[in-house]
Amino acid sequence: MALKEGLRTWKRIFWQLILLGFGLSGLLLYGLPIVRHLEVLIPMGVCPSARMAMLRDNFTGLLRLWARPDVLTCTSWGAPIIWDGTFDPAVAQQEALQQNLTIGLTVFAVGRYLEKYLARFLETAEQHFMVGQRVVYYVFTELPAAVPRVALGPGRGLRVERVVRERRWQDVSMQRMRTLHEALHGRLGREAHFVFCMDVDQHFRSSFGPEALAESVAQLHAWHYHRPRWLLPYERDARSAAAVAPGEGDFYYHAAVFGGSVAALRGLTGHCARALQRDRERGLEARWHDESHLNKFFWLHKPAKVLSPEFCWSPDIGWRAEIRRPRLLWAPKEYALVRD
Repeated sequence: MALKEGLRTWKRIFWQLILLGFGLSGLLLYGLPIVRHLEVLIPMGVCPSARMAMLRDNFTGLLRLWARPDVLTCTSWGAPIIWDGTFDPAVAQQEALQQNLTIGLTVFAVGRYLEKYLARFLETAEQHFMVGQRVVYYVFTELPAAVPRVALGPGRGLRVERVVRERRWQDVSMQRMRTLHEALHGRLGREAHFVFCMDVDQHFRSSFGPEALAESVAQLHAWHYHRPRWLLPYERDARSAAAVAPGEGDFYYHAAVFGGSVAALRGLTGHCARALQRDRERGLEARWHDESHLNKFFWLHKPAKVLSPEFCWSPDIGWRAEIRRPRLLWAPKEYALVRD
């Protein structure tokens, strides 16, 4: 009798813990700000000391990964995670100048996104994006004549490419990969050595320089970088080409910022465009559209460099001690206005 009672008690405790876990998961994913602030208590992991002492980068020389013991500064496959304080900006600037690079920056400004966000994006990019380097902006829009005139510095140019406006905002997002793939095989691919692809509904706050360059670059999503892998919002429908199975995945990356060499981006955008098309033919649509496919690509093909959330931060998250110098800030999300 006592044994049965004990088993019932443990069974009741077990299910209470299960329900508590699901409840906390729901709050983390969808809910209360106080729970979101508690995320900082989830450890990010520690970079092995042996790797800290030897990890180098083509643009920053020897990285000072030990300078940020408060955060994870390298990946399990040996790529650096770039935080403020882990690199010397002057060294990165000089390395890039010696390589005589042209850096592309692509942005899609379709529908009301053009009138609401593009001017500020370009104006702040002129202040902070790859200052001192040769830069070519590529603006993709259905209204080329409406692109604002922005004063550009020496060695910096702007190209406007016409695109067809899709019926749904989801299709605009998903068509981006195919459009970028074609551009990388055209003039953009001939003009630039490295390219960054960014969302327009954000603006630059401080220097976004050559320390971000690498063969392939992924951005840690500001809302998910502290969360355990099982809580990351990967596509879980096994029928989708974007599916990441339970137990797979490294980090969750944000499609608002990614980049790399022209050759590497041709591979990334081609993979995602084909995967999106396969899903479309099967009547499927991944949970987070092209971002889901981007995350699948980076699971299969590890990025050479990972940018910390400082490089693309959401003010809605609030203050965090580890975010010392935000580079890009998300604009307030006004989906009812811009996604008509």
